[in-house]
Formats: sequence, C-alpha cells, structure tokens
Amino acid sequence: MEQSQVTPQQILKNYWGYNQFRPLQADIIQSVLDGKDTLALLPTGGGKSLCFQVPSMVKPGLCLVISPLIALMKDQVENLEKRNIKAKAIYSGLNYREINLILNNACVDEDLKFLYVSPERLNTSLFIEKLPYLPINLIAIDEAHCISQWGHDFRPEYRQIAELRQHLPNINIIALTATATKQVIEDIQTQLALKTPAVFAKSFERKNLQYIVRQTENKAEKLLAIIKNSHGSGLVYVRNRKQTEDIAKFLNQNGIASDFYHAGLSGEMRSYKQNLWINNRTRIMACTNAFGMGIDKPDCRLVVHFEMPDCLEAYYQEAGRAGRDERPAFCVLLHDASNDINAKKKIGVNYPDINEISLTYQAICDYLQVQVNAKPERSFDFDIVSFVKRYNFEAFKTYSCLKILEQTNLILLSEAFYEPSKIKIICSHEALYKFQVENATFDAFTKLLLRSYGGLFDNYIRINELEIANRVKLPVASIYKYLEKLHQLEILDYIKTKEVSQLTFVTERQDIKYLTLNKKYLAERKQTYIEKIQAMMAYANPSDLCRSRQMLEYFNDYSANDCGYCDVCIDRKKLNEKKELTQIIEQEILTIVQQGPINSVDLFEKVSTQDMQVFTIVLRLLLDNNKLHYDSAYQLHCS
Repeated sequence: MEQSQVTPQQILKNYWGYNQFRPLQADIIQSVLDGKDTLALLPTGGGKSLCFQVPSMVKPGLCLVISPLIALMKDQVENLEKRNIKAKAIYSGLNYREINLILNNACVDEDLKFLYVSPERLNTSLFIEKLPYLPINLIAIDEAHCISQWGHDFRPEYRQIAELRQHLPNINIIALTATATKQVIEDIQTQLALKTPAVFAKSFERKNLQYIVRQTENKAEKLLAIIKNSHGSGLVYVRNRKQTEDIAKFLNQNGIASDFYHAGLSGEMRSYKQNLWINNRTRIMACTNAFGMGIDKPDCRLVVHFEMPDCLEAYYQEAGRAGRDERPAFCVLLHDASNDINAKKKIGVNYPDINEISLTYQAICDYLQVQVNAKPERSFDFDIVSFVKRYNFEAFKTYSCLKILEQTNLILLSEAFYEPSKIKIICSHEALYKFQVENATFDAFTKLLLRSYGGLFDNYIRINELEIANRVKLPVASIYKYLEKLHQLEILDYIKTKEVSQLTFVTERQDIKYLTLNKKYLAERKQTYIEKIQAMMAYANPSDLCRSRQMLEYFNDYSANDCGYCDVCIDRKKLNEKKELTQIIEQEILTIVQQGPINSVDLFEKVSTQDMQVFTIVLRLLLDNNKLHYDSAYQLHCS
C-alpha cells in the first residue's frame, strides 16, 4: 500500500494500535489534510502530538516540528522510532558536522518523516541554506503559547517562526498548546500570521480530576496522610533539588516506596529512576518540574504540589499528569500563609533592576571570553553553578537575569541535557585502511569499533566507553585516549558525553556601554507576572468558588458547572448539612476575636466544637468574606 493511499484511521491503527481517535483529534487532522492553518487547544494528556503526526504520515514528505525543550524533542523522537517511524532532532549542543549530516539526510531520505528543530536553529545560515531542499509537508509548532509575550513561558526565538512562511509560502501550519488564555490565543494567531485558521478548542475541564487545596502548617505530615489514604502511583512536585531528596527519604522512612528526581542527576540516572516509576516499582516520585514533560504514564493517580507554582498554567499542566487514562485521580495543593509571602518576594527576585541585568550580561561575556561585536549563533557550554560562584552572584537572581536577557533576544539558554558519546568516521574507506596498515597500535581498536557499531561511515553512532573497556579488558581511561587520538588525527569525529546547558548569543556581542534594555517591555512582563501570581494565590487560598471552575474561568471558559467533588464543593455540602452548628461557631469565633488578636490554634481550643473540619470551614468563610483577617504574625483580627 502506497503511503498516499492510507487513511488517518489506518495510520492510527498500524502505528499506534488505537481503533479510534479521541474527541476533536479527527477534526483537527482533517483540517490539516485540507491544507488549512490550524490552531489546536487540547488539555494536558489530550493527545496533541497525534494531531500533527498522523496527517504528516498520510502525506509524502517531512513534517518540520518546532519544539522548545530538548528533553521533549528527544522523548518524541525515541517514541516515534519505537513505532518504526523515522525521526531526527536538531538542537543546541550538536556540532556543525552533526547538524549538516542530519539536514543533508533529511533532504534525500524519503523514509524520514519528522524533523524536530529547536526555534533558535530556524534562522541559522546552515538551516536557511538547506530549507529549499527539505521536502516539508507540514509545519507543526508545539507549545505554541511560547510565542506570546503574555504566555507563561515566553520564548522570543519563537517569533522567528513566522519568517518561515517567506520560504515556505504554500505549507500550512498547525500550532498546538495545552495552556492558553484568550489573550494568548489571539496573540498566537497574530504572531504566526495564520491564514484564516481553523481553531479547535477542547474544554480544559478534566472531569476525572478532583482538585483539592489543603491549608496546613505541617506539610510533611499532611502529605504522608494523603498518600496513605490514596492508591496507585503519584508525583510530589517541590521547588528545589534538596527538597526532592528530603521528601523521598521521609516517605521511605514511613513505608512509602519513593524516589527523587531533578535536573542535577545524570541522564542515565534520570532515565533509570523514571523507568522504575513508570513500571510501578517506585510508587511516589518527589521531583522538580524537570520531571513529567513527555513522560507517558496514563495511570498516575495522584499529583501533590508541596509548594505553590508561579502561575495557574504551570499548575494545570503539572497537575494534569494525573489520570490521563481518564479514570479518577487527585490533584492536591498544600498551602500555608508563608507561601503567599514568599510568592510576593519572588517578584523582586524574578525581575531585577536594569543594572543587575547589564552586569550579568557583561559577566557572561567575560566568563565565556566573547569579544565585543563577535558574530552571533555561537554556542558555549555554560555551567551556571560555576558562573555564579566565580562572580559571587546570588543564584536565583542571576537565573532571572539570564531569562530576561533571553526574553530580550540577546542570548538563548537551553536546559541541561544528557547526550551520550558519539563517533563518526570522517575519512574514506581507503584512507582508513591505509591508516590501519601504517599504525598497527590502532589497528585492533579500529577493527573493534567497526565490528561493534554499524554505520560509522554514514551517521553519528552512540557509544559507551565503559562497555568498550570491559570488552577489551582495558581501563576506561585508555579508551578515552584512543578515541581522542583518533579524533586529533581526523580519522573520526569523537563527541564526548556531556550534560551541561548551552548558551547561545542570538545577536552579536554588545558593548555594555551601549546595551539597551527596553524598560517598558520589562515593566509589562513584570506586571503580567504579578497578575499570574495573584491568580495563583487566589486559587490556593480559601474560596467559595469550585476549584475546577476557578481553573476554567482563568482560561476564559465560563460554561462549566460546579464539579461537586473538589474541596470547595465538598465543604459546601458539609456546611449545608451542619448549617445550624456553623452559625453557632461563627458567632463564637467573632466574639472571641473581638476580645483581642489570637492565632487559629488557640481559637480552636476556645470554641465549643471539637470538629476541626467544621471549625476550618467556618473560619475560611469568615476570612473569605472579609469578616476576619490575618496580620503579618498570623494573628486573627476582626475586619
């Protein structure tokens, strides 16, 4: 059967094993096949990738996929290759030879169906040079909210995507995202110059998810209770790396099979831990937000946020990793008053003043030894920990400066990623044979490489130095020396394993005296961040509005009814059942607080009820209705 004759349903069945599409998928795919520009808004776990993968498989040619995250690109390429679908990825950290080889192969290899490219690669001279020869049948833009400066993860290099239309005027675009407000949706269409796009929006409502906020001053004990009262695997999201280790240790000590995950682990260790969790050998993974993107585990039953994220977009995306099998699952946010105080402090940390940003830019240039007016597009290994130590900078504020320099299109900082060692023979067969004859000490080692790894003359092949060392019973240091010498002699190109962020200069290196930063733009970005923080705090604090509706209304969906099973809805039911009691408790609380400031623990001891839940519900309503308020010392006052 020729590829042009297959139907989307056949592709779905043959490669993914599904008999039918999820709601909206078939309509989106047909829109793409009809040649329309298409914008697809599907919730986390809604099957966005199939919406561009299937139609591109139906048509001859290659789908150009633009994606912002290296880890996500690598995961998708690996998942496609497991289904015998050929795919490649180009991102920061690959050298010129690797990129050139991938692009040359993409121009002629009819079996290659997907080329994943990070957005900063689009305007490089090498990519533009090859673009006319790439048999592109569709442009897919993943995480499309990144193109909008009003989005929660704005990436200025995404603004370059629209320029592709000048080179590919007859190729349609599909843009996909799981998290976008009305303002962001409109901005996506404008920035991508979509031509009368077909817009498909599935409600962000996840009816199988039970959203819960728990106010607690002892988060660890509350977390333990939640996990013990639930079943199945789960994730616990925390702020920093140390917390992941501390929480995993705490849970293990209390009989919960747990592990930790963060970006500071080696790639091999991250993969090992991830697989243990996916295969249910680890029940709970305590992790930073480095965990989850691209991971396919539909039966996760619980996601707990130990700390409040910066915005509802991030919370929705991370919480949405629960219940992708559409069975009931729980999404719990643990919160206390200090979270709000810390969130407000972060505004200053995330948006430093202009002088601090300029000094950081100067320090980067000195650290990497980049001269004024040096040409752009150069990438450097960049160890932020070492950088901060050298200049005695404050870590979090420095990272914020780097992100602002990125948003103002001066640099690009990619996330750290693990890349195994790779080799490719770069001389001819005849030259290699001559080298082996003339260099007997390298002959046996060269033959071993040729026997162990196929395709070395055609492609970069991943190798494992330790495995080679074990095979020939030599120290691994000797293997490194052999490979490095062959690299120096230009017999092969040896790219040693690394795991480090890449920093790329997007524009030519500026003199700090003339460095101009747009104050108006930065002020707008700061205000957007403040509004997102405020929306997140409103969700995390006591409310009489259904949690699911709070989430949906943030995304401009006002059509949903109360879910009936979030903590607000359940509390309301209980409150109605105990209305007479609550009226008594309300009057008692007000009478006690009128006598002078008091904390909630002492207040509970003075009221007549021993039902902590009723007391908490009444107190929450009094706070929500502004009859009471906390001062900075967490003492209650009458308003």
